[in-house]
Amino acid sequence: MKSESTGLKHIIDAAGYSVSGFKAAWRNESAVRQEVCIFSVLIPTAFWLGDSAVEVILLIGCCLLVLMAEIMNGALEAVVDRIGLEHHELSGRAKDMASAAVYVAWANMVMVWILIGSEHFL
Repeated sequence: MKSESTGLKHIIDAAGYSVSGFKAAWRNESAVRQEVCIFSVLIPTAFWLGDSAVEVILLIGCCLLVLMAEIMNGALEAVVDRIGLEHHELSGRAKDMASAAVYVAWANMVMVWILIGSEHFL
């Protein structure tokens, strides 16, 4: 059991857990690796497409939102699989709903990139 830390130690510990979580997502989730590769192209492109700081932040932020949803989806799947691999309606529902969250984040990203990008090319 981890001891309770406060102040700066808590912030440092939390950052370490976050790094561990990102490493686990990278190692275990192919979708995370694919998205990081896609976003490594899109994020620099955001600085070219965005006409203002707000547009750049929207373009980058929606990419990060997709990545966040994907990591949460992987975390939920890991927890459900840890509980049991047999088919259960609630387990399937939880996994489907987490997948739907990723889909919504992607749909948001596509809309933002199309709307902001179309302004640049029109």
